[in-house]
Amino acid sequence: MEALLVSILAVTVGEIGDKTQLLALLLAARYRRPIPIVLGILVATLANHALAGLLGHWVVTHFSAEVLRWALGLSFLGIALWTLKPDEMDDAGIQESKYGVFMLTCVTFFIAEIGDKTQIATVALAAKYADLYLVVAGTTIGMLLADVPAVFLGKVASPNFPFKLVRWIAAGVFAVLGIIVLLNIF
Repeated sequence: MEALLVSILAVTVGEIGDKTQLLALLLAARYRRPIPIVLGILVATLANHALAGLLGHWVVTHFSAEVLRWALGLSFLGIALWTLKPDEMDDAGIQESKYGVFMLTCVTFFIAEIGDKTQIATVALAAKYADLYLVVAGTTIGMLLADVPAVFLGKVASPNFPFKLVRWIAAGVFAVLGIIVLLNIF
């Protein structure tokens, strides 16, 4: 259960103000079709995070526990620093595909998530926790908790949302996770 809860928390706070959350806002404002957008986010996130989780499990089988502890701890600290940098995104180049808003969302989210801090966090969490399903479920739930409200609230709430404060909180969460791992507290 710890794998699920930590994964949900890490990705939810890490996703606030992230480029994929901004993409969700952009798609919602442009196409005003929340259901295919949310389903596209779900499918893309499941695929992307399952691959990231598999990579995390592969890493565990090929490196010693000490190397993994340092790599994981430093990764979380790196993600903490990365979280402080705000993402920017404009709507240039996002055209509705002939397959519709669902497929557009799937493809753009999957691509946008490659190398993103939440994908890196998924790799790190899958390396730390043995239960791949709970990690992927948690990171996917975390992504949905952050992005679905953005889809439904669109531009209404985004100008007033305290993205900077949430980025600092997210950075703090990742830093604490990194320190816990490096000091081998749990």
